[in-house]
Amino acid sequence: MSDQIKHECGIAMIRLRKPLQYYIDKYDTPLYAVNKLYLLMQKQHNRGQDGAGVANIKIDTRPGTRYISRYRSIESQAIAEIFEKIGKKFKKAKKQAPEKALMRDADWIKHHVGFSGEVWLGHLRYGTHGENSIETCHPFLRQNNWRSRNLVVAGNFNMTNVDKLFDHLVNLGQHPKEMADTVTVMEKIGHFLDEENQRIFDKYKGQHTNIEITNLIENELDVHRILKRSCKDFDGGYAMAGIIGNGSSFVVRDPAGIRPAYYYADDEVVVVASEKPAIKTAFNIAYDQIKEIDPGHALIINKDGSFDQKEILAPITKKSCSFERIYFSRGSDPDIYAERKQLGNLLIPQVLKAINFDLKHTVFSYIPNTAETAFLGMIAGLDEYLVRQRKEIILDGKPHIDSLEELLAFKPRVEKLVTKDVKLRTFITDDEHRDEMVAHVYDTTYEVVQKGVDTLVVIDDSIVRGTTLEKSILRMLDRLEPKKIIIVSSAPQIRYPDCYGIDMSKMKDFVAFRALLALVKERGLQHLLEESYQQCLADPNGANHVQQVYNQFTDEEISEKIAEIIRPEDLRAELQVIYQTVDNLHTAIPQHTGDWYFTGNYPTPGGFKVVNRAFKNFMEGKLVRAY
Repeated sequence: MSDQIKHECGIAMIRLRKPLQYYIDKYDTPLYAVNKLYLLMQKQHNRGQDGAGVANIKIDTRPGTRYISRYRSIESQAIAEIFEKIGKKFKKAKKQAPEKALMRDADWIKHHVGFSGEVWLGHLRYGTHGENSIETCHPFLRQNNWRSRNLVVAGNFNMTNVDKLFDHLVNLGQHPKEMADTVTVMEKIGHFLDEENQRIFDKYKGQHTNIEITNLIENELDVHRILKRSCKDFDGGYAMAGIIGNGSSFVVRDPAGIRPAYYYADDEVVVVASEKPAIKTAFNIAYDQIKEIDPGHALIINKDGSFDQKEILAPITKKSCSFERIYFSRGSDPDIYAERKQLGNLLIPQVLKAINFDLKHTVFSYIPNTAETAFLGMIAGLDEYLVRQRKEIILDGKPHIDSLEELLAFKPRVEKLVTKDVKLRTFITDDEHRDEMVAHVYDTTYEVVQKGVDTLVVIDDSIVRGTTLEKSILRMLDRLEPKKIIIVSSAPQIRYPDCYGIDMSKMKDFVAFRALLALVKERGLQHLLEESYQQCLADPNGANHVQQVYNQFTDEEISEKIAEIIRPEDLRAELQVIYQTVDNLHTAIPQHTGDWYFTGNYPTPGGFKVVNRAFKNFMEGKLVRAY
């Protein structure tokens, strides 16, 4: 999207199901898991612009041996930095290894080299709020001198009821160091992990020595029971991954399936990632071998390497994030690629109407690069339209041979009008001149537009704030001197905040909401805002009280007002904005129906609390987040 927003984090987990020696012998390297995790994380790099982290746990090490390793980074090349440091550990160890070992003795490596364990957890951070510091990078570590009480947690999640979870921890007798969802989630799971340890200890107390009981605890930990007790109060979207110090691990997904999580397993590994293409690339497998973790379930990998999916919370109506498909995930996934093309294709009737069916004097393009797939779908739709038109003319009109040749040769005019200059950086200039600099981050292709005659149709994957369009892109396109500019969004109007992992939390950030306010003022309907505000105060959790204001206007009226808002004062061309319809969204992406940012229909009670709080904050002039 031309308006950049921060969004979802990514997870990557690998569990080796055989001893390390197996991988050394078969793949001729002790770095098999390191290399695979690196690929998994690099192929999800789009999810980690603020930092990354890796944790590793060795199973059944001798006392006195370090068995948990963790690196985190907030550098610009965080993944590369982390794996370079891991690589240096192995290079150093190779110089110190006994000559007979030559880094092929798994027992020596495991007891002398960090990051040589069987269980790996990687995380890519795209922070939704809070400072960008090393302390905010996952994985988080909860330490204890009992191996089975250690916990490593990382995830792609936002909780809407952090205050409730915090209070629950306090009532348990804990003293959380801060009110953040990462802390509360880890401490809640940690609390029930402690209780599970104690339950098994009490079961065998007096019958075995403490050393024997420790081993029994590690082998009998009921991770399913821990997660069922831990997650029962969670409200949000989450794909949460964790490793326990004994080597057990898990990935649990929210009951509505909001956040994505996929896995692959064979006799050598169990692998989990936020995106299917990452798993396919890293392990060179077919897409149908990659499975989705079911909503409300956890993929639990036991200490012995056995695994199963188990229900943690009763699944509710599945509302997987549609934004994930429109923009966030890699388009190399064949299903996502087809969906994005379909989004572009379904816009054809609106586009043809907007250009008055005059394809001869219309130039089609896209911005940014992530919109290219929807653009291809739109062009395919135009080709289908032209085939139908040719058929009708040939069958009904019997054209002259010259006009027939012209008819058959005609194609939509496609040009690359806008290119982003990656060498330019706008942060080096002061606020006064930043807008001017932003305009030059993009290069324009000149002399392909008939001045004063052609219409430009430019597709974007979504329009959130409209700021980049207003400040740079529209002015840049206007320099080509077209008669008209039509900006097309492959996503519907973003009207409401997200609270499940995407950084969209303030109502006035959305250009659609600004358009709503302008229409309300124009038509003297300000009392509707006050009525909704009072309802938010009286009933903050029961329903979305902002919907009733939007319902006073059609989608087209709001789109027209958006065009007025983002139109620069000195723009010479006509301007029109077209948005995808919600019905078409569901047609294109039928299996991912989470659309709350477009419709206001949230999948959990916490969503309604957030949207009402966001509106309340707006009415009270508070420029703070709603979650």
